[in-house]
Amino acid sequence: MGAAVLAATAWAREGHPVALLARSWDSRWYLGIAAHGYVRTQHVRPSVVRSDLAFFPLYPGLVHSLATLTPLSGGGAGLVVSWTAAAAAACGIYAIGAHLYGRAVATALVLLWGLLPHSVVLTMAYTEPVLTAFAAWSLYAVLTGRWVWAGTLAALAGLSRPNGFAVAAAVLAAAAYEVWRGLGRVSHRLWTGAALAPLGWGSYVLWVGRREGDLLHGYFRVQRLWGSTFDLGHGSLHSIKHQLLHGGPFAFAMTMVIVATGVLLYALLVADRPPLPLLVYSGVLLLIAVGGSGFFESKPRFLLPAFPLLLPPARALVRTARARPWHATLVVAALAGLSFAYGAYVVVYAHTPL
Repeated sequence: MGAAVLAATAWAREGHPVALLARSWDSRWYLGIAAHGYVRTQHVRPSVVRSDLAFFPLYPGLVHSLATLTPLSGGGAGLVVSWTAAAAAACGIYAIGAHLYGRAVATALVLLWGLLPHSVVLTMAYTEPVLTAFAAWSLYAVLTGRWVWAGTLAALAGLSRPNGFAVAAAVLAAAAYEVWRGLGRVSHRLWTGAALAPLGWGSYVLWVGRREGDLLHGYFRVQRLWGSTFDLGHGSLHSIKHQLLHGGPFAFAMTMVIVATGVLLYALLVADRPPLPLLVYSGVLLLIAVGGSGFFESKPRFLLPAFPLLLPPARALVRTARARPWHATLVVAALAGLSFAYGAYVVVYAHTPL
C-alpha cells in the first residue's frame, strides 16, 4: 500500500516511481559498486572526499550476482534484493516475536515495523532490509541456542552495513553471558559462533585499511572524510539546536521526533527485561545513531533495523486490540497514514538525503 501511494505521488509529479526507488541517494553508490567495483571518489572540497569504500560490500555483491545471472538491470536487481530481504526480515522478526510472546504479538511487531515513518526504505535499493534480515535470524538463532548459525548470520550482517557490528555485539554479549553462567563449561559450537560473529565487519574494515595504507584506521578516515564520525552526540545536539533556533526542513523536525521516540522506546524495552541479545543489539544501534555526527536526517533510517524497540508497543497494541478493537484499528490506521504520506514526501518531495 505504501508503494502504491508513493507511485501515485511520483506520477502526479511526473516522476517515475521505479527510478526513485532504485536510484535515490545512496542507491546510486551501491549500484555503481555493483557495476564497476570500488573505483569512485567524489571530491566535494578539501575536507570532504566521498569514497565508495565507505559502503560495505554484501549488498552490491548480491546485486551484481543477480544482474549477472538474470536479464534484470542493476536497479531492478537492487530492488529485487531489497524486497526479498525485507520479506525475509519480516519472517525473522515474526519468529522472534512468536518465540518470546506468541503469534499475536509477533504479528503486531511486524505490522509496526512495516509502518515506521521511514519504512519506505524497505522498498528501495538500500541495505537496511538486508541488515535487518540477517540480524533478525541471527538473533533468533541465539535465542534458540543455534550458535554456529548465529555467528555466521552475524558475520553476514557485518558485511552489510557499518552498524551491522551491532549483531556481532549481541552475539558476543550473549555468548559471554552463557560462559559466565556455565562457569566456562559450554559447547564448542558457542565458541565457534562467537568467533565467527565479528569476522564480516572486521574483515571489511581491515581490507579498506590495508587499501588505504593504514590497517586499523583507514576505514574510519574514509568515514571521517564523508563527515561521519562518532562524537558522543555532539553533532546531533548541534543539529537539534540549529533546528530549534532557526528552523529547517520538515524532515529534520521528524528526525528529532523519531530519534527521541527511539530513546523512549529503549527505556521501555529495558523496563520489559527482554533477552540480553535484543537489548544489546538495539542499544548499539541506538548509540550509533544518536552518538554519530553527519547526515542528521538519515538517523531514522539507521534505526530502522532496531525492531526490538517495537516490542513494548506491539504488546500494548495486542492488549488494546483484545480490549478495544476499534481503538487498535484507529491507531494502526493513523500509523499507516503517517507512514505512507511521509514515505512519499521524503522520496518524491524532500530534497534531503535519506
